[in-house]
Order: sequence, then structure tokens, then C-alpha cells
Amino acid sequence: MKKVMAIINIDKMNATKKALLDANITSMTASGKVFGRGKGLWEAKILEGVKNNQPEALEHLGKEPRLRAQRVLEIVVNDSFVQPAVDAIIEANQDAPHGCGKIFVMPIMDVIQVRTGVTGSKAVD
Repeated sequence: MKKVMAIINIDKMNATKKALLDANITSMTASGKVFGRGKGLWEAKILEGVKNNQPEALEHLGKEPRLRAQRVLEIVVNDSFVQPAVDAIIEANQDAPHGCGKIFVMPIMDVIQVRTGVTGSKAVD
């Protein structure tokens, strides 16, 4: 079993949920709005607007530190669903030259379903 954790742009949540459902991945946990940044790259149009004091660009860029609103998804899947989950997340989010997010894949030692006590991969199915 693995946990697929993805940090995605907040406006891609619905597309990501649909892509995961299309890949038969129905369970996930999504954190509320989180803020983060990668290498600090911003679209040239926005930076040009900031340089020219355009209010829309300044509003979009925000105050220091310049962090983007993002969403964190955590999906625990059996090993056979790791690659479909990763592919679905990439498909739904890979549409910009930079700033599309990150995906982390981590091992899970065990899963216990609270209501039934079922453990292991059966608790994930």
C-alpha cells in the first residue's frame, strides 16, 4: 500500500476528482486551502503588470511572501492503483509551463478501518 500525496492548484480540484473517479479511485482526503510556492516562478504577463503597477496584476500576485493557494490531496491505494492515481493527477493538472504542483508517493505500513476493524489492503478497497 502507498499514500499518494499531491499538492495541486486549488482551481484544479474538480478536474482532479473527476480524473481520479475515471481511474476508479473513489476515496481521498483533501485539506482545506493551503499556501505554498515552488521556485517562485510567475507568468511573465503578471510580472510585467506588477512592474507597470496594474492593479489586477498586483492583486493576483498578492503581498509578501508570495504564496499560491493550493490544495493537498492524500490518497491511500493498493500498489496496483499507484500509477493510475499518479497518471490521473498529472492528466488533470499538467497544463501550465510551471507551477502545476507536486506528487509524493510514500509507503504505508498498515491501514485499519475504524468501524469494522478490517486491516491491510482490504481496508483500502
